[in-house]
Amino acid sequence: MKIKTIFAIAILSLFLLQTSVGVAQKKEVPKGTVQRIKVHSKLLEGNLSGDSADRYVSIYLPASYQYGKKRYPVVFFLHGYTDNDAKVFGIQNHWMSLPPILDTAFSKDPAHEMIVITPDAYTLFQGSMYSNSATTGNWEDFIASELVTYIDQHYRTLSQKESRGICGHSMGGYGALRIGEKNPEVFSAVYLLSPCCLNSPSESVSLLTSQLRNADNIKTIEEFQKADFFTKALFASAAAWSPNPDNPPFYLDLPIKNGSLQPEILLKWDANRPLNNLDQYIYNIRKLKSIGFDAGDKDKGIAESIKKLNGELNKYGIKHSFEIYDGDHINRVAKRMEENMLRFFSTNLLF
Repeated sequence: MKIKTIFAIAILSLFLLQTSVGVAQKKEVPKGTVQRIKVHSKLLEGNLSGDSADRYVSIYLPASYQYGKKRYPVVFFLHGYTDNDAKVFGIQNHWMSLPPILDTAFSKDPAHEMIVITPDAYTLFQGSMYSNSATTGNWEDFIASELVTYIDQHYRTLSQKESRGICGHSMGGYGALRIGEKNPEVFSAVYLLSPCCLNSPSESVSLLTSQLRNADNIKTIEEFQKADFFTKALFASAAAWSPNPDNPPFYLDLPIKNGSLQPEILLKWDANRPLNNLDQYIYNIRKLKSIGFDAGDKDKGIAESIKKLNGELNKYGIKHSFEIYDGDHINRVAKRMEENMLRFFSTNLLF
C-alpha cells in the first residue's frame, strides 16, 4: 500500500508540475492602453472640402506607461488610402490591428517600448495624401507641427527629434517620406512600408488618358461616392496636388478636362513625387539619422519604385535599409511591422 501511495503522489506531483509549466508558458502578453481622442487643428480649418478640423487621433501607450514617470520615444504611424486610425488600431474591422503587434514586439523587448500615434487622415476624397492643400487642408504641417506639439504637451514623451520617428503604409509611406524629408528638425528616423506614389506612373499617355476619362465624367459628390477605387484615388491626388479654389464642387483640377489632357496639371502631380524632387531634399535627408523602406515583390510598381529610391540614396552615399521580400501590398505588412519596422526604431531612436 505504501508503495502504491508513494507512486500515486509522484504521478500527481508530475502532473501538477507539467500543469504549472503550461500555465507559465501561456502567460499573457502585457497589453498597452489605447486612447482615441480628438485634436483640433488650426491648419485644417477652412479647407474647401468641408472636412472637420477636429481630427480623431489613436494613441498607443505601452504597458509600462501607467507605472512611474518614465518618458518614451514617439512614432507617428500614417495609415493608407481609404483607411483611418480606427481601422489601424482595430477599433473597426480591418486586415490588420496595430496594438497586438506592438504588445507582442514590446513584450520581447520591453526596454524599447514606444508611444505610437495615428491621426485620422480620411477625407471627403478618402485620403489626404498627407499634403498641404487649400482643398483638403495643411496636412503636412498639421502632423509635423500641431500634432507633434500636442502629443508632447499631453503625454510623457521624449520630446527631442532624436526620439521621434515617422512611418506609414502605402499612402502613409508616401506621407512619411514627404513629411520626414521636409522636417529633419522634427523627426530623426523614417520607415516606409510599401510606399505608393514615389514616382510618375509608367503607363503611356494614351493609357493614362483612358484611365482618367472616368474621373472627367464625374460632376457631383454623389457620383464620386459611387466611383471605383482608382477613380476616387485620382480625385484624392488632384485634391492634394492640383487644388483649385475657383473650380467647385470639388475645388481641384484633374489632369484631363472635357476629354483633353492637361499637361500642366500632370506636371504639378509629377512635382509631388518624391523620386522626382529627391535631389532638392538631399541635404535634409542627410540630417536624418536613419531611413528604411521595404515592399513585397508581388507589389510590382511599388517594388520598382523603392529599388529606384535605393539607387538614388546609394548615389548620394546615404546609408539606409532596404528590402524586397516575398509578398504583396498587404499580406505580410503586419509581420514586417513587428520584425523589421519596430526593430528599426528600437535601434535608431534615442531611449
